[in-house]
Amino acid sequence: MNAFSDLSMKTDEVLRVELAEFRREHADLDEAIRALQERPTADQLTLQRLKKKKLWLRDTIARIEDRLYPDIIA
Repeated sequence: MNAFSDLSMKTDEVLRVELAEFRREHADLDEAIRALQERPTADQLTLQRLKKKKLWLRDTIARIEDRLYPDIIA
């Protein structure tokens, strides 16, 4: 199993640290994508790869948040 996807083996503290790091990386990718899109000679393959990684990070962030903050209906 992928270490990133196996959330059940990690403590909440480790998940919180990873969550903060993934959020920073997601924001950095957002800035990089925006900067590349502003260039008239932007490399479309690089742009596509950055967007794909950003989506992966978004999904990973959502999975960690679901684990840390479960949606409990009272």
